[in-house]
Amino acid sequence: MSDKAAAATEPEVVLAAVIGAHGVTGEVRLKVFADDLGAHRSFNRGTLTLKALRDGPNGAIARFAEVGDRNRAEALRGTELSVPRSALPPLGEGEYYHCDLIGLAAVSSEGEALGRVVAVENFGAGDVIEIDITQRKMHLAVSDDELARRRAAMEARGDKAWQPANRERVVSQALQAYAALATSADRGAVRDLSQLKTAKRG
Repeated sequence: MSDKAAAATEPEVVLAAVIGAHGVTGEVRLKVFADDLGAHRSFNRGTLTLKALRDGPNGAIARFAEVGDRNRAEALRGTELSVPRSALPPLGEGEYYHCDLIGLAAVSSEGEALGRVVAVENFGAGDVIEIDITQRKMHLAVSDDELARRRAAMEARGDKAWQPANRERVVSQALQAYAALATSADRGAVRDLSQLKTAKRG
């Protein structure tokens, strides 16, 4: 594969989005998702070239070489600004880019497969990971502090990581009835309550 073809198929990472025009000379207002947007000059596979960037009241104010008036700036409203994954700086241990999580398998703390990560959002309170679970979706709000706590707890378990600490639990008759119903679909979901064991009392 040529370098040009490889670049065309490389994942793009969104660093900012245009939320409107600023002034009459072609500047735009940006909602910024990156720590150092100014480190990049070329966006959207070379179609936008950053000439200037400064702080704004609700994000940043940017000027692009290809945008010379307010009409063209307004036309960019809603446009996401992206760069190739390879243009991002290397990360430290325990850090990740959202794009690296997309498509990864999600498992429970007991090692049970849940689904795959389909999106990661951050609305100010921490990362929200969206997992596709067999035609359904689950949202997990995970703060940096919670991630650090879970990572420390897992590492402290050493070889026992992902193993349940205690599997003894009370199973109610209602749950047993549900299990009997769910496992008898091949027989018309017929439930025989006489086969249920009496739940232990704690």
